Amino acid sequence: MYSHMMVGSNDLDRSKKFYDATFTAMGGRAGSVDPKGRLVYLHNGGVFLVTKPIDGEPATHGNGCTIGLAMSPEQADAWHQAGVDNGGTAIEDPPGERPGSGMYLAYLRDPDGNKLCALHRIGS
Repeated sequence: MYSHMMVGSNDLDRSKKFYDATFTAMGGRAGSVDPKGRLVYLHNGGVFLVTKPIDGEPATHGNGCTIGLAMSPEQADAWHQAGVDNGGTAIEDPPGERPGSGMYLAYLRDPDGNKLCALHRIGS
């Protein structure tokens, strides 16, 4: 259903530090910069981009929006720690299984306030 996800940033160098750390922690690679100056991350067939808004206005995060990334519980723990260590903010409950949900979850906000979720469906 999805072709890609993109978030805005007001500081691409800061975002590259954060996203390089979190993507490599979950088994991906550091991002590259495309000809338009956007950060591009490719992992497990997905495309994730970070860009300055093309309208020239400041980047803002979407209230109520969450970007979910599929990974193992071990990757989620490493991803979460890498994010906190590189300018992200831990939010909601600590990483772990949510009783009765069948899911292992970890949540972060990136340096620009975008809400990210590491998700593993238990038994998958």
